[in-house]
Amino acid sequence: MSLILASNSQIRRLMLEQAGVDFEVRAPCFDESEAKAGFDGDNESLARMLAEGKAASVTAGPGNWLIGSDSTVSVDGMRYSKPRDHEEAASHLRAFSGHTMWLSSAVALARQGRVEWSHAETARLAVRALSERFIADYLDQEWPEVGFCVGVFRMEGRGVTLFERVEGSHFTILGMPLLPLLGALRERGLMAS
Repeated sequence: MSLILASNSQIRRLMLEQAGVDFEVRAPCFDESEAKAGFDGDNESLARMLAEGKAASVTAGPGNWLIGSDSTVSVDGMRYSKPRDHEEAASHLRAFSGHTMWLSSAVALARQGRVEWSHAETARLAVRALSERFIADYLDQEWPEVGFCVGVFRMEGRGVTLFERVEGSHFTILGMPLLPLLGALRERGLMAS
């Protein structure tokens, strides 16, 4: 049996590597924008649907398990996607300034195109008041890497400076609920218990 991460995310890859998980990486064949269009559920349900879609989208042999993961961000009831460009990233940061960001991350396991397990969690991040100068300097230092991140931050980088307070799992904030995933891998004999 082999384990495949259906993701282009460097941080998700790093989380699994640091946990000692043996896996390979394949890009998912999943259209997020089509899946999000018209979605009318909560953030955790959306993150779970996206994670499950990614996990089920990669074709692999019968002994292979696939991991899919995704995150959503909302502020004041509005969902945000990854910024399209530097200008939109600045606009997102202005909207986040002084507000609470709700970040939901989900992870799923699939085999032969069928989701066998999934889990979602939400973290609450209090964004401090951000000045225009801070936003400009921050993006000068963090762009283009944060352009690949919903929420326009990498907690493993300077993104931590956006927040006054965070509540929730560090791994969820990084973009994948790692501890529940490791438990699911052990239950299926994909890791030593």
